Amino acid sequence: MTNTQIPAAPPQPKVPEAAPATRPSARERGTRLLAALFLAPTIVGIVIFTVVPIVGSIVLSLFHWNVIDSPTFAGAANYREMVNDSTVLVSFRNTLVFMVLAVALQLLIALTLALAVNGRMPVWLRSVFRSAFFFPLILSAASISVVMKYLFNQDFGLVNWLLGLIGIAPVPWLTSENSAMAAVVLVYVWQQFGFSFLLFVGGLNNIPKEIHEAASLDGATGLRKHLSVTLPLLSPTLLVASVVGIINALQVFEQPYVLTNGGPGDSTRTVVMVIYETAFEQLRFGEASAVGVLLFVLVMAVTALQFRLSRRFVHYQ
Repeated sequence: MTNTQIPAAPPQPKVPEAAPATRPSARERGTRLLAALFLAPTIVGIVIFTVVPIVGSIVLSLFHWNVIDSPTFAGAANYREMVNDSTVLVSFRNTLVFMVLAVALQLLIALTLALAVNGRMPVWLRSVFRSAFFFPLILSAASISVVMKYLFNQDFGLVNWLLGLIGIAPVPWLTSENSAMAAVVLVYVWQQFGFSFLLFVGGLNNIPKEIHEAASLDGATGLRKHLSVTLPLLSPTLLVASVVGIINALQVFEQPYVLTNGGPGDSTRTVVMVIYETAFEQLRFGEASAVGVLLFVLVMAVTALQFRLSRRFVHYQ
């Protein structure tokens, strides 16, 4: 009878011990503290001037309050009254129409001028055009609207005088329901297109020249090159310009308030004008807050829809 030897088990590999947690060094702690100090003003500003007013408006929309008396709880009554108010509904319709017209015209003019300025021209002339197109954006919208109100005057305005030189009869720009919205859109676009213009100029400068040269070698020229090459590569910039443009257009106030005061009738009355009139002229802050909450929801919904559609139409390099 032989003795069988059982083979010894192979040695188990040693599991490396976890490195003990080290405390951040004094330099790392200082860097984190410095970053927190730089971020603190922005965070505090957002909380105070954005988060708190939004929450306050939502709460106030559930009350009746005229500043003089104590607020009384109203629940959803302000929202029901808003839905049944024809002026509020017309203001939302006007705002949406204004948004479509103004943003489309603004992006078209800005993109066309950006392509023209980005073409072959002296550097000094390019700088002059950039400054000239951006200059209206730094001016007060109210002061511009006051000047434009005189320029669009039917009787002695410069616009109708120029039209008369080519045989066109005076146009009642600010007193006709058919032309008042057009005048407001033109004034708004004239002031705002400079921002989109600068965005497009920056986007065009970021497109590699080799891509355009390759497209030219393939036979693409003129409009075909811009549609097939420039616009797809410029789509991220176009998304930013359209998002900012739509958000600003939905909150338009100064131009229609100064030019037409919402008239004639309610043809140019916007949502922000209704909020202002309801709160500060009629002292119905609860109802005004309800309209503001609905406008906030509309802005968020339109912005979310834009980013949803951007997955299909925006191309990143």
